[in-house]
Amino acid sequence: MDTLKLLKQLSEISGPAGYEHAVADALTQLWQPLADEVRTDAMGNLIALQRATGASDREANHRLMLAAHMDEIGLIVTGLEGEFLRIHTLGGTDRRVLLGLEVDVHGREVLPGVIGARPPHVLPAAERDRIPPWHELFVDVGLPAERVRELVRVGDYVTPRAPLRTLKNGRAAGKALDNRASVAAVTLALAELRRRQHAWDIYAVATIQEEVGTKGAITSAYEIAPALAVALDVTFATQHDDSAPGTFALGSGPTIGVGPNFHPEIVSRLKQAAEAEEIPYVIEPLPGSRGTDAWTIQLAREGIPTGLISIPLRYMHQPVELVDRKDIERAARLLARFASDLEADFRPHWEDEL
Repeated sequence: MDTLKLLKQLSEISGPAGYEHAVADALTQLWQPLADEVRTDAMGNLIALQRATGASDREANHRLMLAAHMDEIGLIVTGLEGEFLRIHTLGGTDRRVLLGLEVDVHGREVLPGVIGARPPHVLPAAERDRIPPWHELFVDVGLPAERVRELVRVGDYVTPRAPLRTLKNGRAAGKALDNRASVAAVTLALAELRRRQHAWDIYAVATIQEEVGTKGAITSAYEIAPALAVALDVTFATQHDDSAPGTFALGSGPTIGVGPNFHPEIVSRLKQAAEAEEIPYVIEPLPGSRGTDAWTIQLAREGIPTGLISIPLRYMHQPVELVDRKDIERAARLLARFASDLEADFRPHWEDEL
């Protein structure tokens, strides 16, 4: 499976929080050959089950959940003013990068548009260097007011029109790589697990609405009731003006989260799996919530021992998010090795040390 081709397919689909159906449809086609069952739950999470190999007592199999959210940040139409659409954030969009952005308005049909505001020439001098507030931004789809009213409704969603660009050195930039990079890693891991023996049932979950409160992780973890879970997300990559602690070099491998959100023995097992596969990795200390699916999966039902693997990403929540192909592939191999190394009788214990 070509990683960058897969990433391009996933990145270019529009699927902001609450509107992930097109992503789920594409993933269904990708995951069906890699799983024994694929289904969508009542919330819209996509769940693929790859049953344990060689097991006779299906009811006794232990469940491992691998979760990556498939929603992206976007915009929502909040009003119609003549030819123009008023908009607001849907999940943490960076307002600094919106002016001049090409977008798709998902109304009764998909309409190409651009985001604009009053030009600096007509603004008071004191306002020329500030970031326009939401009420000064609008989308122009090039249609007269009456046609706009026919095709667009308040509540329709808007997404960047940003094709994935393949860069040098195995890197790629585009929209929605938070978190389609991790969805790609889960897909690659499912393909690898098809070639490996594993004693646990594997539940791969493309969760919804992480960007507005990890809602899909909450409901899918409750329904699946896994014995263990590993979430995948992105983390902050080092860039030219940010190399402080808490950033991680592109191409240096995925990070493994450490902190109160993560069971010590799951962390230890992830490190062992990385070392067994000769995968470079970095420990990422997370003393509090990063807002990932792992935060709420851990609290489902009576509690689920949980781990987190993250892929370094530059320019988070912008239409030019940038990742390294090697980090995605290494995260996938790490997942597959961790899952295939789980013994049938494995139980995590708090007294085990890292």
